[in-house]
Amino acid sequence: MNYLAHLLLASHSEEAMVGAFLGDFIKGSDAVTFAAPIAAEIAGHRRVDAFTDAHEIVQDARRRFEPTRRRFSGIALDVFYDHVLASQWHRYHDEPLSNFGARCYRALERHAQHLPERARFVASRMSRHDWLGAYAAFDGVEGALSGIGSRLSRNGELLAACATDLREHYEPLSAGFHMLFPQLRQMAAQARVQSDPNKSRL
Repeated sequence: MNYLAHLLLASHSEEAMVGAFLGDFIKGSDAVTFAAPIAAEIAGHRRVDAFTDAHEIVQDARRRFEPTRRRFSGIALDVFYDHVLASQWHRYHDEPLSNFGARCYRALERHAQHLPERARFVASRMSRHDWLGAYAAFDGVEGALSGIGSRLSRNGELLAACATDLREHYEPLSAGFHMLFPQLRQMAAQARVQSDPNKSRL
């Protein structure tokens, strides 16, 4: 899952959303340097990623990619799943996506002083270009894959070319997301309650 899915799964508090965002930028034991609600969602981000990567739906989805591009399929699917979530937002959240995105951007801005330099840079670009809203159009997926590919040390063009596989298998990949995401929500909620029974479910 990419930024939008992680933020939605952690949307029960502002600090939780910051932690969910930071999951891609904080490694190992560094999470303990953050306030407890943020550290908890950094760990939650990792649980979501592990659950997703190991899931049969995702393993099947990765097999749909052309073999020479398959090693980049995990990144491509992360971005694509955010696209499916954004384009079908009403199925998963009552708040308009534009309002939700603005709330996420405000949360990251308020906590900017606590973000590592790279995370602060990405958060600023995300807000400036409204990445969360842009995911709703497939053009946003293609742009994201090209952007990520340009920052890879090698073979970034193969990641960008994964857009071809996503288009070709759009329907089954979308259906897979709609089966997977409710399971992710349930898993994340259960993990949160187990770590602190006083916390509310999603």
